Amino acid sequence: MKIEHIAMYVNNLEAARDFFVKYLDGKSNEGYHNKNTDFRSYFISFDDGARLEIMNKPEMVDDKKSLNRTGYIHLAFSLGSKERVDELTARLKQDGYEIVSGPRTTGDGYYESCLVVFEGNQIELTV
Repeated sequence: MKIEHIAMYVNNLEAARDFFVKYLDGKSNEGYHNKNTDFRSYFISFDDGARLEIMNKPEMVDDKKSLNRTGYIHLAFSLGSKERVDELTARLKQDGYEIVSGPRTTGDGYYESCLVVFEGNQIELTV
């Protein structure tokens, strides 16, 4: 079994798409728009076959995203090397994104950094 894709609602669909394309080498489709409901989405594909669907629709609830909440907490991206984790972490920090932790080796052996990116969502960069 494999996860076919992960989906998330966002307020600014184009900004979210641009983030995944610019920083994580995602490839975006042309997008989908249901004119009856005003639902919009993009599928972002990554080199290993993973896909992320980002979506938007009218009247969404945008609760505060505490980093210590239950439920889904972050998306993790494997970059292939410690050097790439360090480089992308530094680039994102320079571009104004909040570093939550790292880069560091965790107690369970992961080399990672965690960042808050668009709309209070967290990503993890790892080897």
